Amino acid sequence: MKRNRIRDILDQSQSGSVVTVAGWARTVRCGKGVTFIEINDGSCLANIQAVADASAHKAALEKISTGASLRVTGRLVDSPGAGQRFEIAADEISPIGAAPPDYPLQKKRHSFEFLREIAHLRPRTNTFGAVLRVRSAMAQAVHRFFRDRGFLQIHTPIITTSDCEGAGEMFGVSAAGNEAAGAPHFFGKPAGLTVSGQLEAELVCMALGDVYTFGPTFRAENSNTSRHLSEFWMVEPEMAFADLDEDACLAEDFLKHLFGAVLAECAEDMAFFDKWVFNGAIGRLEKIASAAFARVTYTEAVGILDKSGEKFEFAPAWGADLQSEHERYLAERVFDGPVIVTDYPKEIKAFYMKQNDDGRTVRAMDVLVPGVGEIIGGSQREDDLERLEGRLRAIGLDAAPYWWYLDTRRYGSAPHAGFGLGFERAVQFVTGMQNIRDVIPFPRVPRHADF
Repeated sequence: MKRNRIRDILDQSQSGSVVTVAGWARTVRCGKGVTFIEINDGSCLANIQAVADASAHKAALEKISTGASLRVTGRLVDSPGAGQRFEIAADEISPIGAAPPDYPLQKKRHSFEFLREIAHLRPRTNTFGAVLRVRSAMAQAVHRFFRDRGFLQIHTPIITTSDCEGAGEMFGVSAAGNEAAGAPHFFGKPAGLTVSGQLEAELVCMALGDVYTFGPTFRAENSNTSRHLSEFWMVEPEMAFADLDEDACLAEDFLKHLFGAVLAECAEDMAFFDKWVFNGAIGRLEKIASAAFARVTYTEAVGILDKSGEKFEFAPAWGADLQSEHERYLAERVFDGPVIVTDYPKEIKAFYMKQNDDGRTVRAMDVLVPGVGEIIGGSQREDDLERLEGRLRAIGLDAAPYWWYLDTRRYGSAPHAGFGLGFERAVQFVTGMQNIRDVIPFPRVPRHADF
C-alpha cells in the first residue's frame, strides 16, 4: 500500500486529506478512551500524532509501544496542540514490528557515549536522524557542484599498492586463509586499503581534464581522539591545466556551495542543531557562505602568530606544521572568517606537491575555518619529472612502485591541481557535533568495528 511521508504531509497536504503513514512509535500515551501515538518515519525531524479510539482499536493498540513499527491510515485534522499543524484521526491501525519493554530508547535524551554503544539503533533518535539527513543533503550537493562545473566523477580503487601520503598508515589486504608465513601475496605484492584516491585521480585528470572522486578511505592510525576515524570519506577533485590560485578559488566556491545547500535544504534540522547542539551553527554557516576568503602565505602566517603575543601550547616556528590552535587563532582572531594559507615548507608536505623556485616551499594550501581549523588541504601537483624524482629520493621513497605515476610526467605532462575534503570533518563542522564518530552511521575506530 502506498504510504505518505511525514515530510510531504506537513509541507503539501490539506486538512481533510486521507493519508497513510508508516513509521516507528516515539511515544504512546493513553487518555480517556483515546490513545495518542507520536510517529516518526525518518523523512524529517517532526513527528505526526495519530489519535485512535481506544476501544475501536483495542487489539491493535495492545501490540504498539515505544519503538514499535506500525502503519496508520486516517484523515488529517487541524491539531489543537501547540507546535504541530496536523494530526491523524486514525481509521486503520496495523501493528508491524513489536518492541518489548527493554527497547533501549525509552527516554527522550541519552548521552552520545551511550548511543555509540547502540549505533545500530541511534539513527532513530532526533539527533542522529538529523545528522544523517544533513549528511545525505551534503553528499548530493557535492555531486551537484562538480556536475554543474563539468567535472566527471571517477571511481578510484579501494585496494592499492601505493601509499599516497607516504606515512605508512595503511591497512594490509590479504586473502582469507592465505596469511601463513611464506604464502604468496594475492596481488603479487603487499597491498592495502587506500588512504586517498588522489594519485589515481591525477592519472585520469591527465586524460579527461576535470575529475573528482568521492569515496571511502582508510588510515591505520591508532588514535582514539574525537577527530579521527579509521574509515572515512574523502572528496577529491583534480583539475588539469590549473594552478594553485585556481585550486583555491574552487575550494572557496565549493565550501560556499556546500554550506548554502545545507541552509536551503535542511532548515528544520539545522534549527535543531542550533538549539540543542551548537548555538550559532546557522549563523556560522551563513557567514562563511557569504564571506570572501582571506589569503596569506605560510611565512606571513607564522610571522602573524609570532608577533601576536598569544601564549600557545606549541610555539609557532618557520618549518614546523601549524597546529590546530594556530589555525583557529588565524581564522577566529586574526581574520574572523575563513582563510587560505599557501606556500608551506616542502619538508612538512607530501612528495607530489609543486616546488616553488625558492627551493624551500611548495605550492600547497590549507583552508582554515573558525571553530575547526583546517577543513580542506590541497596543492598544485609537481608536473616536472626530474623534480618529482628528486623529491622521492630526498625523502627516501623508492620510485619504482610509482612508475605509473611518473609516466604521467613523462608523457604529455601538464600543470594540474586539486584538494581533499574530509567529508566527516565537514559534516561535523556543519552540525556542530563534537565527536567525529557521531557524524558517520557506523564509526570504525581502533578496537571497534561492530555493526
